[in-house]
Parts: sequence; structure tokens; C-alpha cells
Amino acid sequence: MSNLAWSLFVSVFAFGSVAMADAPMKFDHTHGAWDGWLKKYVVVKGAASTVNYKEAKKNPKELNDYINSITKVSRKTYDSFSKDEKLAFLINAYNALTVKLIVDNYPVDSIKDLGGLFSSPWKKKFFTLLGQKNHLDGIEHGMIREDWDEPRIHFAVVCASIGCPMLSNEAWVAERIEEQLERGAKNFLSDRSRNRYEAAENKFYLSKIFDWYKGDFTKGDSTVQKFVSMRMAKDEGQREKMQKAEVDHMEYNWKLNETK
Repeated sequence: MSNLAWSLFVSVFAFGSVAMADAPMKFDHTHGAWDGWLKKYVVVKGAASTVNYKEAKKNPKELNDYINSITKVSRKTYDSFSKDEKLAFLINAYNALTVKLIVDNYPVDSIKDLGGLFSSPWKKKFFTLLGQKNHLDGIEHGMIREDWDEPRIHFAVVCASIGCPMLSNEAWVAERIEEQLERGAKNFLSDRSRNRYEAAENKFYLSKIFDWYKGDFTKGDSTVQKFVSMRMAKDEGQREKMQKAEVDHMEYNWKLNETK
């Protein structure tokens, strides 16, 4: 091979190598590995679900393989995702990492037991995401709530507790993100153990989520009553009545959402 030909070969190879290194990695936006894990270990009963952490702990590789796949995603690759792909990615990441926190420390009575005297389990930096050491609050508050004006988020990311919205037995995916968000909100509001309306009193007894994150449900001219009545009212007349209802908040159950 002549010197000129060799130089051209080296240049083309080097250019190709740089282009490949600079290209975003391919990512499975069906979140197939996580979807399979959820179908295997999550038990859905009506508007609630439990997780078989005991069995999941016996097979840690399944969960760890999925988490390894999301922690390999670089900021450049993430930036190449569509907005819906980003949201599905972050919701799945939050839920999978929450499950991992429980599985790695199981048996445990409550996720709150995994915090210290002056620390919170949601502030534990036990994973790396998008190239940075992070904690669960960093995903929920620093990324999801920061970039999406979407109150239904609170029924998508779950805290491994009986009082929280159900962990679905399917992964979140971009193509159905709107449907999944709405279904999650309606499911949670349909469970009278966590949210109910008493017509005789014209009063809501709602989850503390509507108290802790009231600001997310009351932006613009919205109110908690409007958000809830849109999904709980049987007809227009009841919806109008509900919008004037009093709101009280029920005690939150932090017991682990485990399958017995």
C-alpha cells in the first residue's frame, strides 16, 4: 500500500472512530427488561399493587441488568431523546432505583427506615445517572418536576409504600405516556382507602400527596378540587358541587408495599 493510500485509510478510520464515539448510544425505549421484571414481581389488585421483594432478592441480576442499562446512558444520549422518551426514562429509572433500594436492604418494614437520624432515604446518593452521582429526590424534584409542569407525575413515581400510588406491572413508554399518566391518576383516586368523596358532607378525604404538593395542583386557575372532581365526578352536576367541597387529608401509610 502506498504512503498516500495508507494516509487516506488512517484518516477515514480515524474519522469513523470519532463519529462512532460521538454518536448517542442506542437505547431500548420499550424498557423491555424492566417491563419483564414488573410483570414477574408486581401483583396488581384493583387500584393497588404489591411487590414480591422476597423473591426478587433471590434473583438480583434481573433488576441489576436493567439498572446497569439506564446508568450507562450519557447526558448526550439522553439529550437526543424526545420529551416523552425522557419522561418515560426518568419515571422508570426512579421506580427501578426505589425498588433496588428496598431489595438491597430487604427485609425492611418501611422505606423510611433506610434513612438515618438526620438523613432521608430520598437523599441517599446510591446510584449514578447521566454521568452524575445522584439520589431519588434529584430525579423527582431536580429533573422531573423541574422540567415538566405535570401534576400527574405524583401518581407515576412511587415510594414503595402502601399509601403511595400503585407501582404498575408495566413499564412507562413514550408512545403511551399520556394514557399512562391519566390512568395512574384515575386509579389512585378510585381507591377509597386513600382518596374518597363524601357527598353528604360535600367533603374530600384525600391522600397527603395533595397536601405536600398542593402547589403542583393549583397553578393558574386550577384547584385540588378541580383536578380531583374531573376524575371522580359521576356527572357535570356532581363535578360542580365537588369543586366547592372541603378538603381533608388522610394519614399516609408508610408500611412497605410488599406481597405477603
